[in-house]
Amino acid sequence: MLLRLLIGLVDSSRRHALAFFLGGILLAAFAGWYASGHLGVSTDTDLLFSPSLPWRKQAAEMNKAFPQYRDLLVAVVQARMPEEADATANALALQLSQDKQHFLTVRRPDASPFLQKEGLLFLSPAKLSALMDQTIDAQPFTGQLVADPTARGLFSALSLLGMGVTKGDADLTPYLTSIENFHKAMDAALSGHPQPLSWQSLLGGGVADLAGPYRFVLVQPKQDYGALEPGGAATEAMRKVIAGLDFVKSGDAQVRITGQIALADEEFATVAEGAVEGLIGSVILITLWLFLAVRSWRLIVPILLTLFLGLLLTGLFAAIAVGTLNLVSVGFAVLFVGIAVDFAIQFSVRYREYRFETGNPAAAMTETARRVGVQILIASLATAAGFLAFVPTDFSGVAELGLIAGGGMILAFICTMAFLPAAITLFRPRGESVEVGFAWAARLDPVIVRRRLPILAVFGVLAVAAVASAPFLVFDSDPLATKNPNTEAMRTLRDLINNPLTNPYTIDILAPNAADAAAIAEKVEKLPSVASVLSINTFVPAEQTQKLAVIADANNLLAATLAPRSPAAPITAADIRLAAKTALAQIEPALAKLPPDHPLAGIAQDLRRVETAPDAVLMAMNAALTRFLPDQLDRLRTALGAEPVTLSSIPADFARDWVLPDGRARVQVNPKPAYHTPEGLRDFVRQVRGVAPDAGGSAVTIEATSDTIIGAFESAAIYAVIAIAVLLFLLLRRPLDVALVMAPLLLSGLLTLLVAVWLPLHLNFANIIALPLLLGVGVSFNIYFVMNWRAGADEPLGSATARAVLFSALTTGTAFGSLWLSAHPGTASMGELLLISLGCTLLATLVFVPALLATVRVPAREVEHTGI
Repeated sequence: MLLRLLIGLVDSSRRHALAFFLGGILLAAFAGWYASGHLGVSTDTDLLFSPSLPWRKQAAEMNKAFPQYRDLLVAVVQARMPEEADATANALALQLSQDKQHFLTVRRPDASPFLQKEGLLFLSPAKLSALMDQTIDAQPFTGQLVADPTARGLFSALSLLGMGVTKGDADLTPYLTSIENFHKAMDAALSGHPQPLSWQSLLGGGVADLAGPYRFVLVQPKQDYGALEPGGAATEAMRKVIAGLDFVKSGDAQVRITGQIALADEEFATVAEGAVEGLIGSVILITLWLFLAVRSWRLIVPILLTLFLGLLLTGLFAAIAVGTLNLVSVGFAVLFVGIAVDFAIQFSVRYREYRFETGNPAAAMTETARRVGVQILIASLATAAGFLAFVPTDFSGVAELGLIAGGGMILAFICTMAFLPAAITLFRPRGESVEVGFAWAARLDPVIVRRRLPILAVFGVLAVAAVASAPFLVFDSDPLATKNPNTEAMRTLRDLINNPLTNPYTIDILAPNAADAAAIAEKVEKLPSVASVLSINTFVPAEQTQKLAVIADANNLLAATLAPRSPAAPITAADIRLAAKTALAQIEPALAKLPPDHPLAGIAQDLRRVETAPDAVLMAMNAALTRFLPDQLDRLRTALGAEPVTLSSIPADFARDWVLPDGRARVQVNPKPAYHTPEGLRDFVRQVRGVAPDAGGSAVTIEATSDTIIGAFESAAIYAVIAIAVLLFLLLRRPLDVALVMAPLLLSGLLTLLVAVWLPLHLNFANIIALPLLLGVGVSFNIYFVMNWRAGADEPLGSATARAVLFSALTTGTAFGSLWLSAHPGTASMGELLLISLGCTLLATLVFVPALLATVRVPAREVEHTGI
């Protein structure tokens, strides 16, 4: 019954070719029009997984509780000196905060007034005492600077050093670095290259180094999820601001951009990089393979038109079924073309075969429908079943892909049987003068028959080796492994991998209150995988009584010295020369008591050069030497005013990063560098969750995502194998035939596993998507050979079917090979795995299947055309 329907459909398409062809073109136009207006694409990664998953709910709750850490662009500022970094970060934050078109929030968490005031309390008692002693010892020097924060006051302060050395009252050893920095700054300015002097380094006693070399600006941009790079407009706006910053233009500061948004956008851009060139190259090669397969443009064009129609109809189906494609399901076109082309090639090559046998186009078309129609139907249904097995999984990205690709296989079959015959009829390909199969390959058929048992033994050994190797197949759960390591965002992230603000492997624990947070932190920080633990309690310094006493003593001694004075008289070049001359008179006698290479000798030489330097050079030197001096004096006054810190005294805006309005407190756990590997990260999560079972955060999300993906593919693989086997049994009706189709399918999977382990090629979030395609391609190839064998064909390699299978594989492999050349590591690994699986499938189909079929003996095997 079904066979008659298929023959009738193909014959109708041939007899009414123009109507069917024009109907297909009109349907394609409608499908393209409808899909263009109703099928969207979202780059929102949250759409890839079911929101009902426990870890997704937990992540959503944490994002809702602390939205300030979600969807960030992180500007990382690094400069020649701390002041330049601070000035650059402040200027950037100010300008970005004024751009409401591109940015939602802008913050500088490392520039909190709270930290500036209470920062000294976070030093150890020994470090704090040493710093205060040094600051007190420098009181005369500091006093001169407070009274006159110009080069005039600086030179007066330097003269005090000379006087102290001359009298034997000063030990300059603790100040050698500062004196050397003075000398370098003066020498550069007098040489016409003024560079600001870092007063944080000079007067901060190394405290500035505790903040590290980086400053951060955290930005939440407005995103356009309909664009390839949702944060692209905001990032571009940020780059324009950065390019105009003073210290960036002078080359003294560098600002790099990283964060979740930058990483995602760069990944999308990397995937798109070279896509057009790759597509053009693929089309050229695919056309070449099609020509070698069917030998005529009069068949190539119908095949391409059939693919185009099927692709547009699949887009129409996607628009109706899902509406919006996600980052995984957007790849349905690659899967469709990779498999649907096989149906068209199989039909066209077999048509050529029967055209040679019959010499009549109409008879050849009918015979193609009779002998091939059911084969393609079974192949399309089995392939669709394999794809649809992914629909019930929690991996929404692949579930949607499976639904669209499964529906696409049915549509590809319909197009092959209804549109392709009409197109072939209209394009009128010439008849065949020689047999269509591979004459050279026909000579291999008896060789395989004779050596079938050794061949099967070899494949058996390989299968056993694959099973034994299975435990060594690695799934790399690190999402960074699929990203291009050479992009700005990735390089910056790697540089900052251990910084709590940018570490992508942290764990967050939400405790009922601050006291419980402290208890959890105490337990967690003892774990071997933990590098550090932060919570609101981290910002309540220990040993405050002792430290506050030290700071108070220093403040009592320095308060009068540091008290703001009336502005000094404006400085002139003449003032600078006079001050330099006076300072030189005090320093020169001291040089006799110092080594010749002492940096104070360099300052003396600089002071001599002041006498003859042009006025403009001297004024530029004054600006460079004292530009950041007032700010540092203000910092020192603020820091000496430190007060007791309690949980209740921490400013609300600062505490909001750690404590919710209802009192719940966040604990952030950072892993040691050794635990940044996939195995280490899993162990890190296991250890922390052993203490806090409800722990979340990026590390937990990475592991949960990995488990979800692996679980989805394991379940889908089982569903697919069962569904394909049941479908084949219903359609082929013989357990033996089902086994003959399924055996090489499973073998090709095992061979792919073996090659992946031996290379080695790790599975990751990107290339694991290649696995469903293995099922689709493999089952199609095997069905053709087994059904031909059942129909009486005993030379599979020399047949037209083998020709169709080979060139179908080459066509599909070309499309996948272009992915391997991608600059995106994830896409490249997917292309690599696809080619490996395709090669293994082809090996199983063209070598294992013929040997297996030659071994199987079916009593009185009938020659038949399956009619179902």
